[in-house]
Amino acid sequence: MTLPTRVKIVDVGPRDGLQNEKQAVPASVKIELVHRLQAAGLKAIEVTSFVSPKWVPQMADNAEVMAGITRLPDVHYSVLTPNLQGFEASRASRPDEIVVFGAASETFSQRNINCSITESIERFAPVVAAARAAGIPVRGAMSCVVGCPYEGEVAPERVGYLAGLMKGIGVQHIGVADTIGVGTPLKVQRAMAATLKHFGLDEVSGHFHDTYGQALANTLACLEMGIWQFDASVAGLGGCPYAKGATGNVATEDLVYMLHGMGIATGIDLNRLIDAGEYISTQLQRRPNSRVAVALLSQRAG
Repeated sequence: MTLPTRVKIVDVGPRDGLQNEKQAVPASVKIELVHRLQAAGLKAIEVTSFVSPKWVPQMADNAEVMAGITRLPDVHYSVLTPNLQGFEASRASRPDEIVVFGAASETFSQRNINCSITESIERFAPVVAAARAAGIPVRGAMSCVVGCPYEGEVAPERVGYLAGLMKGIGVQHIGVADTIGVGTPLKVQRAMAATLKHFGLDEVSGHFHDTYGQALANTLACLEMGIWQFDASVAGLGGCPYAKGATGNVATEDLVYMLHGMGIATGIDLNRLIDAGEYISTQLQRRPNSRVAVALLSQRAG
């Protein structure tokens, strides 16, 4: 077994995390969070999403946030653009990458984006084509790859089917997401294996929510397959509005602690990352949802 020597982490907290908050988070706070994440060494940050504020009011300040960031030349700033209208709106913000998303579950697709899987791909195709024509890389995200709140377990064949559709419309990188956090290592490996039939090892990443405490175990299972790119969310921000009880993405602090403990490089300063998580948690008036952050902050307090 050969584990990767280095892992790339995309922090999705500013987008995937904060979009689930019930309280309004000021644009200035989001901008400061991005600044703190890049100061900690994050080289890829999912900043916001260009969606209708009717559906996701938390992201209504998307252009303001993108305009307010002091960009670093070696950091990639990505945005979610679920349709052509969203992509066109994002153009002025000069994203380094756009993200489109589909579900491996028909029911989840209907409940989440009000269309079937096939219809969602038809909707994404012109977005991907427009982005590629403009020289903007496209990442796809596949949700509910092992379980769905409506259909239960999702077969690997469904994941492979969606991955093939994504590849067919020109998506360059695919994220394999356990959106509701029900996955366990072997199930996640099967979903990954189905995806790898369509995308290369360097074109796949893992995105694991920690509802049942399995996110780090699922990450390790993917590391054993050679997967070296993962999404994570500072302070464990997030959840899924369509899945009752689902918690946020694996906390970036916990993932970095595990990787560093295994001798795997990330380029991230754990202490500065914990500071970033403490900052946003204080703004949200709660403790970080990261065990590593809570443990090390209590050590600091002495």
